Amino acid sequence: MFLDLFFTFFIAFAILFLMRKVARRVGLVDTPSGRKMHTGNIPLVGGVAICITIVNYIYTHPGMINHANLYMLCICGLTLVGALDDRFDLSVKIRMLVQALISVAMIYFANAELHTLGNLLGFGEIELGIFGGLITVFAVIGSINAFNMVDGIDGLLGGLSIVTFASIGILLSLVGEQSLSYLCILLVVCMVPYILLNLGFVGHKRKVFMGDAGSMMIGFTVIWLLIGASQTAGNPMIRPVTALWLIAVPLMDMVAIMIRRIKQGKSPFKPDREHLHHICQRLGFSSLQTLMLICFIATVFSSVGIIGEVLLIPEYIMFYGFIFVFTLYLAFLLNYNKVINHLERKDIVE
Repeated sequence: MFLDLFFTFFIAFAILFLMRKVARRVGLVDTPSGRKMHTGNIPLVGGVAICITIVNYIYTHPGMINHANLYMLCICGLTLVGALDDRFDLSVKIRMLVQALISVAMIYFANAELHTLGNLLGFGEIELGIFGGLITVFAVIGSINAFNMVDGIDGLLGGLSIVTFASIGILLSLVGEQSLSYLCILLVVCMVPYILLNLGFVGHKRKVFMGDAGSMMIGFTVIWLLIGASQTAGNPMIRPVTALWLIAVPLMDMVAIMIRRIKQGKSPFKPDREHLHHICQRLGFSSLQTLMLICFIATVFSSVGIIGEVLLIPEYIMFYGFIFVFTLYLAFLLNYNKVINHLERKDIVE
């Protein structure tokens, strides 16, 4: 297994270097402007390289996962649309339409659909019935955009993805689902070369970004795994409420940001600099400190989910706990300017 993972790591690294050159030739680069404050034109190929590596592995290992061909087609389609968006800046409507179509394909051909939310409220199982398909589409679009929105500083998307995939892999391994667990490990291994280049550990000239191609593919893969694990008939591998804790940071950040934008009379999809990582930097944290802090928070949340799953803590307790944490986060996001002003006044007095 270790030799297999080493070769996967090496292949992912090699594809990244190859795609960097391709990206520069076709103009698939991120140019500094407006909210983008990096230096130089950075190739947007992290997601493309990871997609190629994973598809190559699954294709050469038939039978690794159920509906492998459908999964590969879905992530290739999303990666392609994401790359086109990175290059030509597609409209939100086009991206949402593609995500919705991918969701429908997943439901129709793989029967991967949300049928139940579990005993979230403490009054019995919440069965979705005829609304299951529609809610599944919203869940897929939500997961894709949650991971897309969180990609704001170097290493953050990669770090949060590693936390999520590692957590899913641990839970799947505990219930004996070794094949899907190994896919999670492969995704983590593929993420490491990207992070090394993204953070400049191999030299700033070799820096790469994930791009929408990567965030869309990662968000879809996360929800594909979570739906498959939580909607198993009879005895699910992961309870639905646990999924909330495994993707807590991207999910809470997306929902809170949308609520804030709507409250301000803005489009919920309009980009800004109000995300958690932006707030951390305004509070005085460096980019690296912000990365470590948010990944630590995500690890704590995922650990809560894992512990709750292993100890079979009642679902409604896990859900109300999540709502409590989200309420605190939303209150902080809506009032963080007061915190910053207080700290600035305190510095002036001192």
